[in-house]
Order: sequence, then structure tokens, then C-alpha cells
Amino acid sequence: MTGLGHSEHAERPSGPVGRLRARLVGVLRAVPIRWRILSIAALNSAVVVVLVAMIWNGAQVLGSAWDDVRQVRDSDRILALLESETGRLQNLIHRYINQPSPDLFAEILLLREAVLGTLTNRAAKDPMLSGSVEELERTTDRFLNGFGELRSVQATIAKTYEEQVQGPARDMAGLYSIIEGATGHRDALIWPSLGKSREAFTAMLVAANSYYLSLSTGAADDARRNTETIEKTIPVMIDLADNDLQKMALRRLGARTAALREGFAKLSEQLASRTELLRNTIDASQAEAIGAIDDLSGKMRQREQKAQETFDRTLADISRRVLTIAVIFLGIILTAGVLIALSIRLPLQQIMAAMRAITLGDLGREVQGTKARDEVGAMARAVEVFRENAIAKRQTEDELRASKEKAESALLELNTAQQNLIDAERLAALGGLVAGVAHEVNNPIGISLTVASSFARRSEIFEAQLRGDGGLRRSQLEEFVQSSRDASQQLVANLQRAGELIQSFKQVAVDRSHAERRQFSLSEATDQIIASLRPVLKRSPITLQVDVPEGLLLDGYPGSYGQILTNLFLNAANHAFADGRAGTIIISARPRGADDIEIIFTDDGAGMTPDVQRQAFDPFFTTRRNEGGTGLGLHIVYNLVTQQLGGRMMLESKLGQGTTFRIIMPRVAKGGAQSTESDGTSQWPNRTMSST
Repeated sequence: MTGLGHSEHAERPSGPVGRLRARLVGVLRAVPIRWRILSIAALNSAVVVVLVAMIWNGAQVLGSAWDDVRQVRDSDRILALLESETGRLQNLIHRYINQPSPDLFAEILLLREAVLGTLTNRAAKDPMLSGSVEELERTTDRFLNGFGELRSVQATIAKTYEEQVQGPARDMAGLYSIIEGATGHRDALIWPSLGKSREAFTAMLVAANSYYLSLSTGAADDARRNTETIEKTIPVMIDLADNDLQKMALRRLGARTAALREGFAKLSEQLASRTELLRNTIDASQAEAIGAIDDLSGKMRQREQKAQETFDRTLADISRRVLTIAVIFLGIILTAGVLIALSIRLPLQQIMAAMRAITLGDLGREVQGTKARDEVGAMARAVEVFRENAIAKRQTEDELRASKEKAESALLELNTAQQNLIDAERLAALGGLVAGVAHEVNNPIGISLTVASSFARRSEIFEAQLRGDGGLRRSQLEEFVQSSRDASQQLVANLQRAGELIQSFKQVAVDRSHAERRQFSLSEATDQIIASLRPVLKRSPITLQVDVPEGLLLDGYPGSYGQILTNLFLNAANHAFADGRAGTIIISARPRGADDIEIIFTDDGAGMTPDVQRQAFDPFFTTRRNEGGTGLGLHIVYNLVTQQLGGRMMLESKLGQGTTFRIIMPRVAKGGAQSTESDGTSQWPNRTMSST
């Protein structure tokens, strides 16, 4: 035997890197593989937890910064709304001052409420504007209170204009009508002065109305100048008056002109006061509010910019940290994964190398990693057991080879005896069975030789243990006694079997050459055979039914047919109806075409398993070997049907449902000399069977 006398050491890693890798792999192999794989999962989970924690923390900071940005933008929208509403309110006030109307006043009141509502409901609740709302409210209050004062001044101006300007003007218009009516004709001396005065009065009214509506300085100067013209013309007209009515009216006109001048002066003062109030209270307050809103807007923009910078900075910091942690953990996971993969792949490569060596027959190579405590170590130990079994198997094969050589020698002697038997005229038929007998005899003899050689080796080992210094344990002695008993039993059983096979050899030899060939009736031959089986039928509860019609003639060997039916019947009695079991056997025959006859032998007995069916016709196969069966009954039947009669035989059986043998043979037997190969073994034809 080669490869058992030396051991091949595994390759050792060379270099510091290889030694470090081997050391790390050795440390990892102390941990079961499932824990190594779980460690990778744990590292991945740790990465996820750390990244989630960092992202959550960053999300909190980003959320706070984004809330600041959103709050600043909301505050900006509130300030823009305030600015828009106050500007619109200022425009409405100016329009109302110039053209007072109930609609404008109602719109001003609504817008005023909207401004106050924005301040109290939105700006006061805004966390960024709450500290500046009071100042905005004060400015807005001044703005709105100024509008109240302005309305009061406007009411006074309207009253002054109505009572002290329009009233005297209406009186003066009436007086001019009286004076014109008191003047009898157009050629009166007073008429030119009266026309000039009346023209100045008309111009004064136009200028006064224009000044009242547009606050035009030129209109005010025109009104004052025309008033002075009227006052200058009144003394002239008094001197030129023709009657007392004219003089009385002119004196009254002078008084009303003076009142008009005073009222216009008062109106001018009130309009100037209104303008001053409008400029100092309304416009200034609105400008102050706009300034405050602009300041707050500037602060909001700065705060928004700061919040945006915080947001961007936090986002960049989170990205940088997540990337750093991810790279670090990725390196750790890759390193751990590579080491774990090496801790699995390298031992597996060693096991594969060991298996390849065992496959190639190099059984001397030791399996590496058998001392490891992981699953791969268990595999290595299993491979080591496999290697040891292979070594033991090789030793057994060598012993079997020696036994086979001895058996082949015996087979050669049997073949020689076969040739001698073939030469003998009366034993020529044994030639076809010599090889089968030799094969069957070879099995028990070969087993006996193997057991004997194994027993001899065990005896030598026991003798060595007995002579050793360590003494002999009781368990070793009991084991040797048990193995000796088993070996002797096997030797006796196999040698007895070989003797029985040799004794049964004469039963297998069916000498066809001495059988008489003639034409016979199948029905008569069947009845004669059944008559010879009556003693067996009387001893067993088997019912035999025969259905063979008259007139079926065969040209063949009635002796062989009788032996076929006898063997089938005895086989059914011994196997299908064993232990006194009752049943029925039916033998029937029918023509099959013009040249063949089909014989059916059916029983309702125990039936056969598929394995038994496959070996039913093999020589020396029996299911009752311990009860004296030789396994030659069906083999002889099959041999007679297929060779001597030239027919076919089919077997159908189900376990527990009985067995049916179908024999199809020609009306004229085709059997002749048995064909034999160069080694003298018979060529058994294929048979057909059903295993269902």
C-alpha cells in the first residue's frame, strides 16, 4: 500500500504578513462561524445606529435653523403687509383730505382696523416681532390719532369755509344784485366801478374755491388781491351812489367784504394748520413707521442670513461627519469581512486539498485544522475520519483482492472440472450451469477467506496486545472473544452454504438430450401431472382449478412440461401458501394465434415484492434459504421454457394479491443444443415481468 508510510505537512505561511494573517485566522476560528457572521451584522447595525443618531441630531439642528428661517420669512411678510397697509392708509387719508367722501372714510376705517389687527393679532404673536410691536403700535397710534385730529381740523376748515367764506360771499352776491337793481341805467357813474368790483368778486370766489380745494398759493394770493380790489372800489362806489339804497347796500357790502377777508384769513390759517398736521403727524408718523419697519426688515434679513448660514454649516458638518463615520466603519467592516472570509476560505481550501489527495489515493497526507473548534474544524475531523476509513477500506480491498485471487483459482479449477464434465457425454448439459455454480460457490468461499484472513489479523493484534507491557483489558478480551465467535459463525455458515450449493448442483442439471420428443395432448398431459400432485394437495388446503380445453396438441417434450407445472405448483405451495395458508391455484390454457399456446398459472397467495420479482428467475435466489430453499425451482422452469421449449415466460405479481405466470410457447418446440460462449456459461434469454 502506498502513501501510508509517510505524512505530508501542510504549507506554512511565509513572511510577517502571512504569519499575522494566520494568527488572526486562528483567533477567529476560536469563534463559531455563526457568531462571525452575526458580528458582521452587528457592525452593520452599529453603523446604522450611529448614522441614524447623527442624522437625527443634525435633523434637530437643521430643523431649528429652518424654523428660524421660516419664522424670519413670516415676520418679513408681516412687516411687508404692515408697510403696504400703512402706505395705502396714508394715500387714502390724502385723498380724503382733498376729496372727503363717505366711501373713502369707510375704507380708511376698514384699513385702520386691518392695520391694528395685523399689529395685535399677528405681529404681537410673532416671536421675532413681539419686542418691537410696542414701538410700532405707538407709531401707528400717532398716525391714526393724527388722522382723528386731521378730521377735526378738516371739520373746522369746512365750517369756516362754509360760514365765514361762503356765507359772506353769498351775502355779497345778494348785495351786488341789490346795488345793480338800485342803479337805474347803464350810464350811471357807479356802473364802471360796480362792474370792476363785481368782476373782482367773481375772481375772488373762484380763487377762494381753488385755494380751498387745492391749497394753491397762487389762488390764495388772487383771492386776497381781489378782496383788496373790492374793498378799494366800495368807497368810490359810495361817492358815486345815486340813492340811499345803493349807499346802504355798499356800506353793507363793505362790512361783508371785511368779514370775508377775515374769514379767508382764518381759513388760510386753518388750512396751513391742516397742512402742518398732515405733514408732522400723518406723514411723519407714517415715515417713522416705515423706518421702524425697514429697521426690523434689516434685522430680519440679518437673522435670516445667519439662520441660513447655520443651516448650511450644519448640513455640511453633518455630511462630513456621516461620510467620515461611514468610511471608518466601511473600513472596519471590510477588514472584518476579509478576515472572516479568510477564516472560512483558507480552512475550506485545506479540506478541499485533503479531499483531493484522498480522491487521488494519497492517503498519507494529514488533514489540517482538525483541532479547530468551529464548524470547519468539525468538517476537517469528518474528512480525517473519511481518510481513516479510506485507509481501512484500502487494507480491506487488499485483503479482498487476495481472497478474490484465491476464489479465482478455485473458479479456474471449477472451469477445468466444467470442461471435463462437458467432455462427458452423459453430463454435457451441466456445461451451461458451471459458470453460474462457480459464481455462487465463489461468494461463500470468498467471504470465508475474507473472514478467515480478518480473523487471523485480529489474532495477531490480540497476541501483540497480550504480550505488550500495558496488559490486557477485560473489554479487549471480550471484544476478541465476540469477534472470534462472529468469525467462526460466519465461516461455518458460508462453508455449509457452499456445501449445499455443490450438493444442489445435480438438481440444476436438466439433461434435455435424453428427454423424449413427441406429439402430445396438452389436456391429457396436464391431467396426468395433476394426478401426480394429488398427495400434496391432500396435505394442504389448496384448491386447484384446471381449465385446459381439449384439442390443444403440442410437438415437444412432455417431460419438460410436467417438470414446469410441478415446479410452479411446489413453488406456490412453499411460498404463496406458506404456513398452511389456504388458497386457490388456477391452471388455464388457450390458443394464441396459429402457432402459439398461452398457459396461465395463477395463485391468490402472498404475492411478491418488486425486488423479489426482479430476482425470481435467478439461479440460487430464494426467500426461504434458512428453511432449506435452494433457489433453483423457478430457474429450472425458466430454463426449460425458454431453451428447451423455445417459448417466453412473464411474471405478474402484487404483494398480498397473488402471482400470475404467463407461458407462451410454440405448438412445435424450438429447443435444441444450448448455445455456449467460450467460457462455457449459458446465455439466459431476457424475461419479462411486472413489478406493479
